[in-house]
Amino acid sequence: MTGRLTPRPVLRPLEAVVRRLRHMCPLSDAELGLLRSLGAHRERHATGEELVSEGAAACRPRFLLSGWACRQRVLPDGRRQIFGFLLPGDGFALHRRFRPELSTIAALTALETVDAEPALEAVDGGRAPGLALALAAIEPIEQKQYFDHMMRLGRQTAYERVAHLLLELQRRLEIAGLGDSQRFPLPLTQEMMADALGLSIVHVNRTLQQLRRERLIELRSGVTILLQRDLLARIADFQPPPLRTPPAASATASPRAEVRDASAPSGP
Repeated sequence: MTGRLTPRPVLRPLEAVVRRLRHMCPLSDAELGLLRSLGAHRERHATGEELVSEGAAACRPRFLLSGWACRQRVLPDGRRQIFGFLLPGDGFALHRRFRPELSTIAALTALETVDAEPALEAVDGGRAPGLALALAAIEPIEQKQYFDHMMRLGRQTAYERVAHLLLELQRRLEIAGLGDSQRFPLPLTQEMMADALGLSIVHVNRTLQQLRRERLIELRSGVTILLQRDLLARIADFQPPPLRTPPAASATASPRAEVRDASAPSGP
């Protein structure tokens, strides 16, 4: 299970976005075509660039195609709190186009984004009912992730926090087609993890080393391997909704298609 790493196939530019949205709700061929057409106008961003500033009155809705970003606030003395990570396939300002942004969104790696406005205009015009349901399903899932993060910071030990974060990232990347049930890319530095988990860099390092010694995880060349995923989930009390197999590409969306609630057992 931990032998040579097999390179994963390179996804088409919009594929992570498509996979994530189809995970929420079946999409019609027209909706899939609309999403994939967005990749014609990609925008590149450098590491450390602010994509959105806290308090910005008008934020351009974007989908993240590649690279990682985060939502953060930085105190005057430089201390930073990361509220959550944005991964390929995620979007931002999708539900807040006309409201001020509550946190700064910054690039943690070099990344590419694409304008989501054409997709949102189709939703607003009633031309993409499946996409409307998929986008609506994202909001409660992101809210659940914030509650999970509050629980990590407020009540979990360092050991539990690190395990819980790794499990969350693994699951999200698997949905986007960028990992599997065991292994996934992890471009985060220990400083970034510390800023997200409310720990010191030294504490994060010690915790990762403990997880490695106990043969729960393996870290290799920017790839994390969960050696005993079920045991990690019990340790961290990680309780995500079950994964749902995406429908075939030709599936036709219906306005009445069921949207999996973030907390409801269904089979996303």
